[in-house]
Amino acid sequence: MTSTPLLRDLIASTALDLGAEAATLCDPWRVRDLLAHLVVRESRPDVLPGIGLGLAPLQRHTEKVQDRTAEEHDLAGLAEAVRRGPARWWPTSVPAVDDLVNVAELAVHLEDMVRARPGWEPTPLPAQVQRSLWTSLRRSGRMLYGRAPVGVVAVADGFGRASLRRPPGDAGSVVLRGTPLELTLHAFGRTDVARVETEGAEPDLAALDRHRRSV
Repeated sequence: MTSTPLLRDLIASTALDLGAEAATLCDPWRVRDLLAHLVVRESRPDVLPGIGLGLAPLQRHTEKVQDRTAEEHDLAGLAEAVRRGPARWWPTSVPAVDDLVNVAELAVHLEDMVRARPGWEPTPLPAQVQRSLWTSLRRSGRMLYGRAPVGVVAVADGFGRASLRRPPGDAGSVVLRGTPLELTLHAFGRTDVARVETEGAEPDLAALDRHRRSV
């Protein structure tokens, strides 16, 4: 089995445990809204431009479809749709494509639910999922940190070391240490909840902290 079915199952189970109106880190989305987002992004081609492009009319259409999906389906139905995955005609129904496209997205949104709770602890992910996240980070991290004002090096014990951004100009580099999940959360802008150790000069650390990234 590839990593994404495991993550889909964890998302569905976690959502049912928390309830439809539980908070997420994607404020103002509640758990129901987050699941609706995951469902429409793999079933409605017309909403994808509103997710990928920062154009207000496209975003409004995506929001309307997502809101309607959240209203028309109960949490159990949304959770089952996430667990089941996309229809066979959708590109990510191919397991290898699913892992390539979705492993980071699903892991981040899983923790968006988990880490919005008081006293949260990281989800214990299987080694297989951590390996998939490390592979994904080495690719997507170069894009997410592509405009960072400093160099960025990621280190995950047992997985390796990856240069995600060469230091621009006279800037130094920051080393990020953590599990592949924690490093992925940092790369996707969840800095406040990512359990990542940082090493570097104070000005470089402050500059990277100001750098905004998002999923």
